[in-house]
Amino acid sequence: MSKFDGKTYWIIGASEGLGKALAEALSRQGAHLILSARNASRLAEICEKLPNTRAVPFDVTDLDAVCRAVVEVGAFDGLVYNAGTYDPINTADWNTEAALVISDVNYFGALRVLGETVPDLIQKGNGDITLIGSLAGYHGLPNAISYGSSKAALISLAETMRHDLAGTGVTVRIVNPGFIKTRLTNKNSFNMPMLMTPEDAADRVVRAMSQRRFRTDFPAPFSWIIRLIDYVPDILVYRGK
Repeated sequence: MSKFDGKTYWIIGASEGLGKALAEALSRQGAHLILSARNASRLAEICEKLPNTRAVPFDVTDLDAVCRAVVEVGAFDGLVYNAGTYDPINTADWNTEAALVISDVNYFGALRVLGETVPDLIQKGNGDITLIGSLAGYHGLPNAISYGSSKAALISLAETMRHDLAGTGVTVRIVNPGFIKTRLTNKNSFNMPMLMTPEDAADRVVRAMSQRRFRTDFPAPFSWIIRLIDYVPDILVYRGK
C-alpha cells in the first residue's frame, strides 16, 4: 500500500501538462483526487478516465471563486499548487498586462488558495502542501520578466511556511522542476537543456511527495548548475552584459 492510497489530494492546475500527468500518477497510487483549473471541459475529460476523481473548476485570480471552491472541495489530506502560466517577456519589450497575469496566477493565486486553506489544516493538526516552483526561480534569467520573479516569490513563501508551520503537523515542500515539454515551453525559441516529458516530471514530483524532505530540485545535473551560479562572481555571470 502506498502513502497515497485512499488519501484525498487536491491538485490545482490539473487540466494539462504536469498537472494532468501528476493526477494520473497519483491515481495509479490509489489516491482520491480533486482536480481544479479554469478549463471545466478539460477537467471533465480527465475525470472520466480516472477513478475516485472529481472536478472543481475555478480561477485562482478570483478570491470569491477561490472561497467557493474551498467550500465545495471540503476536507482533503494534501494540496498541490501547480497553477502557472508563462510568456517570454524581454525587459526591452515590457508588457505590463502580461507580466501581471503571470504574477497573479503563479504567486498571488497561491496566496489566495493558501490563505483559505492553511488555517483549517493547522486547526486539524495535519495536512500536506506541495508548491510547484521552478529552477527559474533561483536566478534572474533572460526573457523571464515576471515568470522568474513569481517563482522566486513562491520559493520564498515555501521557505517562510516551512519555518512557521514547524510543530503544527502540517508539512510543506517546494518542488522545482527544470524544463518540461508543455504548451508553455513550446513558446521558447531557445535550446532547453534536459527537457522532460510531463510524465517523467510527475513521477519525480510523486517521489518528492512521498518523502518529508522540504526541497526537491530536478533534473540533475542541470539543477546543480543552476544552484552553483550562486557561487560564481557577478562579473562572470553578467560578462559582456
